[in-house]
Amino acid sequence: MAGRVYRRSTPTQNLRIVIRAIPWRLLLLIPVLLLLAFPAFLFGTGAGQRLLPALTSYFYNLSSPATPTPTPYPAFPTDLPQPGSLLYTVQVGDSCDEILTTQMRMADAGQIFSDVVPATVKALEGVIGQDCHALQPGMVITLSPQYPLVALGGIVLKVEPSAPPQPLPTPLINVAGQQLGVDCSNGCTLAVRVAPKVQVTLTVQTTLSVRAGSWVWAQAMLPRKVIAGFDAYPYVDPATPLNGMTMHACDFQVNNIHDDNSLSCSQLLPNTIIDDGGSWLFGVSGDGSLGHWHISLPLPTGTPVLLWLSLDNNGNLVYHKGNPAYRYDEQTHVYVRAL
Repeated sequence: MAGRVYRRSTPTQNLRIVIRAIPWRLLLLIPVLLLLAFPAFLFGTGAGQRLLPALTSYFYNLSSPATPTPTPYPAFPTDLPQPGSLLYTVQVGDSCDEILTTQMRMADAGQIFSDVVPATVKALEGVIGQDCHALQPGMVITLSPQYPLVALGGIVLKVEPSAPPQPLPTPLINVAGQQLGVDCSNGCTLAVRVAPKVQVTLTVQTTLSVRAGSWVWAQAMLPRKVIAGFDAYPYVDPATPLNGMTMHACDFQVNNIHDDNSLSCSQLLPNTIIDDGGSWLFGVSGDGSLGHWHISLPLPTGTPVLLWLSLDNNGNLVYHKGNPAYRYDEQTHVYVRAL
């Protein structure tokens, strides 16, 4: 039998077959659906951009703890810490090293002031007001605390990171209502008002959030007087005003949160806290200053004081009853024994 020959359909014929298979009502409905779908797409996109962040913020706020009522700022103290010295009458057999070791608890006096480096002894004689090699009983000399700390509290006016901030990827969703502080984990410089007309600069390193308006507490190392060729000179210049000082902070706290991971005061260099077993601290009696560190003294509130803080087994500086405590005498401008 002769084979049958089938002719292939052309593309035009195939298109006609498909069109005939589609109901004509559907062909009329497709343009209508397209006209409705485009505005619906635009409306849905806009609504989603507004609704999704709002829902995210709602559930974020719902799951986060309630925002505590802001703690009122403490009152600025009426008096500020006053750097200064105290007087001592030379006894029989005293030497400069022995006096500093026993009276000022300066264990490294013989290394810091050494005849091997005459300039160091000369600098000490300028402070005590006598020749260390010619001390006589009855002489009155001036003693200053070595590498002293100061207790301060105040409101942050400005925060500047010590290192440039690291770029972060832009978040896909912007959660509004969060006021984060500056990252000070690599160090920050804080402008802090400690009295209505007194401002200091604190350098800190903390993982706590710090921002302008935060109230901070700190102990800080007072800047020492610069002596050429004597980098380890341990004394401050009492004539330098507190206003405008720049200090390294330790025992740092923001508002009601203490940073247990911040630098300890014994880590600030140079100092002899570990060797001496403690540190001298300038502060002011009362709740607005030393009271924050739970140091209560039977003195009128607002009295500038000089205290010896002992170093405990955990590396913390604490005041114990019986430690040397001096109050500042406004008439003589020196510290006198208070307790």
